[in-house]
Amino acid sequence: MTGTSTAVRLRGLRRVFGDRAVLDGIDLDLARGEFTALLGASGTGKTTLLRILAGLDTADEGTVLVPPARTVVFQEPRLVPSKRVLANATVGLPRGARTRERGLRALAEVGLERHARAWPGTLSGGEAQRVALARALLREPELLLLDEPFAALDALTRLRMQDLVGALCRRHRPAVLLVTHDVDEAVRLADRVLVLRDGKPVTDLRVAVPGPRDGADPAFAALRRRLLADLGVTVDAATAATTATDRK
Repeated sequence: MTGTSTAVRLRGLRRVFGDRAVLDGIDLDLARGEFTALLGASGTGKTTLLRILAGLDTADEGTVLVPPARTVVFQEPRLVPSKRVLANATVGLPRGARTRERGLRALAEVGLERHARAWPGTLSGGEAQRVALARALLREPELLLLDEPFAALDALTRLRMQDLVGALCRRHRPAVLLVTHDVDEAVRLADRVLVLRDGKPVTDLRVAVPGPRDGADPAFAALRRRLLADLGVTVDAATAATTATDRK
């Protein structure tokens, strides 16, 4: 990397599918210790960008500089059913007492130290996702990529997981990129919010709302309205969608 505080540097990044440039000349830096949320409508290239940063896809043009130590937490926890929780957290790492000790510490960080010998099938959705988070942080990443990791969780579990992820990221200080459709989630967690449209970031805002962040805070509500407008969503439509979700 070109600077000690820079974890990711993109210059002129393009990714083309057929005759469509999903990512079209992106220039972007992500700082170490910074939590960035990436918003955008479906099909705007959010996950494509994350996959390129993770090394799961390649750019057609441009420069992509990322740290070698990077991990991904997906929407699904992707646990191995035939391995117990501790083995899932340490999968791929050298066997031995030190790895076991590190794995138990990682599980303790996410509140699952008593589930080390449990099978994945006995876990709730939130517990399984906490194992995935422990597995990611155990690798001590310089870049942590979160691909809508709370989308499959119920509302209360989602809030608890957001709090946990925020606390752990502040403790471990990787650069974080969270891909999400949830504006409230982005404002609640991020230091910086990007809105992706037409293959490029059209919004790049620092979140100046003091913590703990509450949706009733006028500053929170104002930023939420701004981001929704940048996404092309009216406040009335967003309120109706939230109400409908809460009733499910």
